Amino acid sequence: MRKYNVGIIGGTGMVGQRFAAMLENHPWFDVKVVAASKRSAGKTYKEAVGSRWTIETPMPKSMEDIVVLDATKDIEEISKKVDFVFCAIDLDKEATKELEYAYAKADCPVVSNNSAHRHTPDVPMIIPEINAEHSKIISSQRKRLGTKRGFIAVKSNCSLQSYVPALYPLSKYGVKDVLVCTYQAISGAGKTFETWPEMVDNVIPYIGGEEEKSEKEPLKIWGEIQNDEIVPAQSPSFTAQCIRVPVSNGHLGAVFVRFDNKPSKQEILDVWKNFKGSAQELNLPSAPKQFLNYFVEDDLPQTNLQRNLENGMAISIGRLREDTQYDYKFVCLSHNTLRGAAGGAVLLAELLCAQGYID
Repeated sequence: MRKYNVGIIGGTGMVGQRFAAMLENHPWFDVKVVAASKRSAGKTYKEAVGSRWTIETPMPKSMEDIVVLDATKDIEEISKKVDFVFCAIDLDKEATKELEYAYAKADCPVVSNNSAHRHTPDVPMIIPEINAEHSKIISSQRKRLGTKRGFIAVKSNCSLQSYVPALYPLSKYGVKDVLVCTYQAISGAGKTFETWPEMVDNVIPYIGGEEEKSEKEPLKIWGEIQNDEIVPAQSPSFTAQCIRVPVSNGHLGAVFVRFDNKPSKQEILDVWKNFKGSAQELNLPSAPKQFLNYFVEDDLPQTNLQRNLENGMAISIGRLREDTQYDYKFVCLSHNTLRGAAGGAVLLAELLCAQGYID
């Protein structure tokens, strides 16, 4: 695979920093551009971030002296320097939509961490192990936008990355009804305990917009391409409750599921153990070797112990057992800023490169 020159739009924020850390020494991607708001433009990346670096590893030396460009005003210059961009900009939804369209129309592909285009019918929202074939809609999107290379592809909401990967492989049994309660880390809000001391010894039973995303986005992932759009599936039926908990990183989900054709517990475990997706088949650099990992111990998975499994890109599952109202219940865990955010977008970009969409 050839080397691709890439940019990080919104590179000074928490997710942008995670992109920077993940892309250091990446075998396919070489960061050439960092862009952010006009407040940061003209400064070196090190100066722009200053004391706000939140990642556990140091800022990549190769990026410290990159001069930050203006994410809004320098689109033409950025598009000439890179093969595609990762977008983690912190703007309202409409402004994000327009900015991502501007890059795509400048013939610069966009791999987005943002939610703005997740329900645009011809924008693929992909978990590479699950619905890699949705990238085929890119040709329709390019036709609509009038572009040769430019397009937008997005990753799904971070909390979905824990429970959708565990449910989707069970589709052959007819996943019918799903109830999920997610217990979400503070980094999902772009916070640390230093910047959000109110979260210490506290739980907040509300995360704005999160429950709607948790209930609707899986249906697009389950959906099918029809004509020039992705049509969301009509089932399974999802209901969700999302809670902020005092954890630095890692989203844990408690899942209750009902099937049309109830499998045995061993059948479920066998499906999880043997499941592989396009990311594994293509041997993508960021793909976990074992995507779904089941732990037999009653007290696992734990956020602090399993969130970094396979560089934070694997899914941990445990406590599968029959339920008195649903068929089964279990818990599952993913690292929200790795698999759930920057890592999921990097893996998506690897998939799109392997499929030939960024050539």
